[in-house]
Amino acid sequence: MTEEVMVTKENGGGGGGGGGKGRKRAAEEHNPFPPQSPAVSFLCLSSSVIRRSLMASCRHLDQHNAVISAVHRMEIGWPTNIRHITHVTFDRFNGFLGLPVEFEVEVPNRVPSASDRVFGVSAESMQCSYDSKGNSVPTILLLMQERLYSQGGLKAEGIFRINPENSQEEHVRGQLNKGIVPDDIDVHCLAGLIKAWFRELPAGILDELSAEQVLQCNTEEKCVELIKQLVPTQAALLNWAIDLMADVVKEEEFNKMNARNIAMVFAPNMTQMSDPLTALMHAVQVMNLLKILILKTLRERECTAEVRYLHFSADEWQSDEDLCTKQEKDTGCELRSSISESSDYDDHA
Repeated sequence: MTEEVMVTKENGGGGGGGGGKGRKRAAEEHNPFPPQSPAVSFLCLSSSVIRRSLMASCRHLDQHNAVISAVHRMEIGWPTNIRHITHVTFDRFNGFLGLPVEFEVEVPNRVPSASDRVFGVSAESMQCSYDSKGNSVPTILLLMQERLYSQGGLKAEGIFRINPENSQEEHVRGQLNKGIVPDDIDVHCLAGLIKAWFRELPAGILDELSAEQVLQCNTEEKCVELIKQLVPTQAALLNWAIDLMADVVKEEEFNKMNARNIAMVFAPNMTQMSDPLTALMHAVQVMNLLKILILKTLRERECTAEVRYLHFSADEWQSDEDLCTKQEKDTGCELRSSISESSDYDDHA
């Protein structure tokens, strides 16, 4: 705030100097502080700060009133027909958990194949082929099985029990991830990688079966009924593995691996449990399950071989009988022909 001071001249001839002195004296009378006093500067600064604060408060009040008026214009009570469907949580690794199917966003995922990665991925996401019994299994398993058989791995002593060298296994892993089975691989390395493939699956192929179910499975009939509960992919992998283990037991004379031994080394790779003690106890139960299935497969093979042999023998016997009948018929025809010729000759004579 400023004050204007008017000073009038008493004498017109006093000149500019006298008028200036008069104005200065009048200003000093109204303003007791000198112009350069610190008190004057502090008052000016305080008044300026107060004035700016008042202006800012006014602007803030105007904005607040504008927001309130805008909110009053919104229909904040709409919609009123909201219904709770489900509780959804967000996981930074797996995304939204518990989201209904109709609300899920279809995001195309990159499907791994045998040329990308073969360990640690589900069988559904890999390139598969059919084995001799019609089981759909990953092609890389069939390639490793073929190479294991061609290099005499079934007759190698301690096959699937002797651990391979880590350096060679890492090299072969890299080649298998490219879909290539290198030549001249140690058979124990191949066997170890087959077990590792099952062990590194995202979920064990027998994880859907509870420990209580496996524990109660002590007969062949119960085992057959139990494995029927597996989904087709897991059932196909189990059947393929049982056939492989049965092939190993068939060469027990050379590899010293009976049904119990091969089931023991495969059992820990068929399930995944975090608790070591529980995993060990469950592995023993799985071992008994695998052993029963292996012996069942071997017995069925023997029965099938006997049936084929009997069928082949029956066909061979039938063929011999037909041949004898044909020879008898030919002999009879020749005999009748000879008799007829003899009669004609006698009549002519």
